Amino acid sequence: VQLQASGGGLVQAGGSLRLSCAASGRSLSRYTVGWIRQSPGKEREFVAAIAWSGTRFYADSVKGRFTISRDNAKNTVYLQMNSLKPEDTGNYYCAGNPSGSYYVPNDYNDWGQGTQVTVSS
Repeated sequence: VQLQASGGGLVQAGGSLRLSCAASGRSLSRYTVGWIRQSPGKEREFVAAIAWSGTRFYADSVKGRFTISRDNAKNTVYLQMNSLKPEDTGNYYCAGNPSGSYYVPNDYNDWGQGTQVTVSS
């Protein structure tokens, strides 16, 4: 499977962005996808995931602000990010096929390239 993330950019605090993760080589309707972010000098951090069943999981830091969704017809997963904060800044990766916990970045087996999100104060 190939995962292609896009949609990052520069936004002011309080603004919104929508990230996309387009997949090829496999149907996302039977595949779990997560968003993982990494800031300079920090460990990779789980953000959100959507299981193949449609169940959604969020990090506490983004609950109520971010929404993960999936469009099976477009084979794409989205991350709608609202009320962005400077601490949301980072390189956002879409990843799939976790072999363990959805919340553990290292448990994901398939990775796309990142898309940079920068939130200015």
